[in-house]
Amino acid sequence: MSDYEPFVPEQTEKSIAVYPGTFDPITMGHIDIINRGLTLFDKVIIAVAQNVSKKPLFSIDERLEMIRESFPDRGERITVDTVDGLLVDYAYTRGAKAIIRGLRAVSDFDYEFQLALMNRRIEREVETVFLMTGFRWIFISSSIIKDAARHGGDVSGLVPDHVCEKLREKFLKNR
Repeated sequence: MSDYEPFVPEQTEKSIAVYPGTFDPITMGHIDIINRGLTLFDKVIIAVAQNVSKKPLFSIDERLEMIRESFPDRGERITVDTVDGLLVDYAYTRGAKAIIRGLRAVSDFDYEFQLALMNRRIEREVETVFLMTGFRWIFISSSIIKDAARHGGDVSGLVPDHVCEKLREKFLKNR
């Protein structure tokens, strides 16, 4: 039997993390990272980036809707928002202590590491937390999903059912 009292941290404020991405569309890999982020943080803000260098298939409103539909029972633990500008500034102003980044392979790490160092240089109060993508999702990306769906491939199980349906609608309309 130990003479030590167990450490119980004081919970004075909720821990918040931001998980950024274009989510065009949201995949099961994204959902895996978000759910795992919720085991580490009290709240995750899913920040949909408006990346001008990319031509998204889905509008920002469509992406926000698909993400919200992917988490119907999370209540206030998940917020979905858009971000334009420096992510680290956005995270800081939202009270986030961390930015969550998913890594699929070693090739992701080099870029993400440089980005994390730059963010740390800009705002020392915001950490970057890297989470490895679950093994069953390691091969997927939004780009691969869109390409497969565009050519009639079955992407069910790789994206939520409602996203699978939106992809079918989008590509049937464009044929």
